[in-house]
This record gives sequence, C-alpha cells and structure tokens, in this order.
Amino acid sequence: MPRGRNDTPGVIAPPPLIYAVPLAIGLYFNRSNPLPVMPRRFAVPIGSALVLAAVILSIAAAIQFRRARTAMMPYKPTTAIIESGPFGMTRNPLYVGMTMAYVGIALIADTVWPLLLLPLALLMMHRGVIEREEHYLEQKFGDPYLRYKSRVRRWL
Repeated sequence: MPRGRNDTPGVIAPPPLIYAVPLAIGLYFNRSNPLPVMPRRFAVPIGSALVLAAVILSIAAAIQFRRARTAMMPYKPTTAIIESGPFGMTRNPLYVGMTMAYVGIALIADTVWPLLLLPLALLMMHRGVIEREEHYLEQKFGDPYLRYKSRVRRWL
C-alpha cells in the first residue's frame, strides 16, 4: 500500500494540461487553415450544450470529492473510493467532463483540427494518467477498489 511521498499515482502531467495542449494546437491550426466541422448554426449550440454538461458533471464530481474528504488532484494521496454521484456511472467523471468540454470547445470554434488531435490526448490520458491511477488505487485499496472497478465502467 503506497504511503508517504510515494502515496500518489505518479501521473505524467496534470490532466487539464494533457487536454489543453492538443486543443490549443488544434485551435492554432484553425487560424491559418480553417476546417469547419459543420454549419455554425449547429456547431455552436451543440458545443455549448457539451461545455455546459461538462461543467455540471465536473461540479457534481468535485462535490463528491469534497464529501469524501479526499484529494481531487492526482498529486495528492487518495483517502477514499468514491462510488456515489457521477462515480456510480463512470470511474472518471472529471475526465469524461474534460473530454466533453474539449469537444464542445472545438464545436464552438467550428473546427475539426482539435478533434483530429483528441485521440492523442485520450491516449496520453489512458497511458499516463488513468492506468497509473488504477494501479495506485488497486495497490492502496485492494478488493474494495477491484469490486468497484468491476461494477463501474472506466468511461461511460
């Protein structure tokens, strides 16, 4: 069971940064080479709805972290397995929310470039964050986490 200085999952970078970099690169590419996703009259409302849903999901997840009195940031020790609220539907509601916000922002900007880079962000999240967090939680909590993991999907 991890303790002390090593009582963290050792993620490669802050998850918001993993999403922000490819999103920013995609938005930058769009400046010189616009490549729309769909007509703006559809893209903006759909993108706005996704961003709003992402904010609501993230707030709901943050409330659960606070109720459980455990760290939301992966650089601090986890003290509890959260199974209520959005954690009953996905083991990673914050990452689902970040993905929704990413897609929503790309739609609001009406550009396909960030969407082409999204698989890179998701691969980095999977390998550099989620796999490490899951290993950490398995080591720290054992069977209770494994049971939760078997009941609740990683994404949706």
